[in-house]
Amino acid sequence: MTDRHVIVGAGPVGRHVAELLADRGSEVVVVTRSGRDTGIPGVAGVRADAGDAEALTRVTDGASVLYNCANPGDYTQWETSWPPLAASLLETARRTGAVYAVTGNLYPYGPVDGPMTESLPDAATDHKGRLRARMWAEAKAEHEAGRMRAVEVRGSDYVGPGVGANGHVTRLLPTARLGKRASVIGDPDQPHSFTDVLDVARLLVAAAEDPSAHGRVWHVPTNAPRTQRQALTEVLAAGGLPPVAVSRIPAPFLKLGALFSPMLRELGELSYQWTRPYVLDDSESRAHFGMEPTPWGEVCERTIAPYRLAQPA
Repeated sequence: MTDRHVIVGAGPVGRHVAELLADRGSEVVVVTRSGRDTGIPGVAGVRADAGDAEALTRVTDGASVLYNCANPGDYTQWETSWPPLAASLLETARRTGAVYAVTGNLYPYGPVDGPMTESLPDAATDHKGRLRARMWAEAKAEHEAGRMRAVEVRGSDYVGPGVGANGHVTRLLPTARLGKRASVIGDPDQPHSFTDVLDVARLLVAAAEDPSAHGRVWHVPTNAPRTQRQALTEVLAAGGLPPVAVSRIPAPFLKLGALFSPMLRELGELSYQWTRPYVLDDSESRAHFGMEPTPWGEVCERTIAPYRLAQPA
């Protein structure tokens, strides 16, 4: 196996994967549409359309691992943007022999009763959950047929640097750091798992390079659940900031907004994640990989750090 790695996507997970690999001296290529330099020493940025299997194969040829860290920018257009991208990634892995390491999420499980384990069926009924479940089912089928090697890691809602408006905690920080009220979806006092993007990257690299881990899903080591109120308060405290009032966005408001906002419609389909306990069981991955999550205090410090650079007036 060579020590060359190709990462599709330069979001927070892709960047953390690139940093981990570069720090140990691996050859790392990050593929984006712009080809913009990541600014990470030792990491090459390549401009390519990852949805074009011919182009992606040329970049990936000779690599040991192909990491799917993509996150199509328009959340409301996943049904059109993900299928050709996923098909290209699968085809590239088949052609090149690179291990296909997928950054997944918990959507495929749908609503659950009790902690989520890897043995749960992918039983989502919403279209985003079905889409992500189908993507993994296709990769797993190719793996089981011996045409490629695949593994997927799944984490809960992300915290950590770079997550920004895509995170349910980090989207609140620009105003909460100014002392303003935070409005959240669902019940602010239901226990919920929050996963550090660094831990996603750590598990993704470890699972890709462990043949005994291939062919299945693994849950990212994640700290004990917090409520939305607790998580926001603790992240603010890590930056020396006081707690703020936290209130629930009224359900009628969300339903009314969904009539006019595609984004609110999408969030409405997934609102079950915030109306009951939503807890990740990571015991299998901890035991198999001997990996623990980044301590919660450090996670909070990493999350607030980008927002401390410009102090509020």
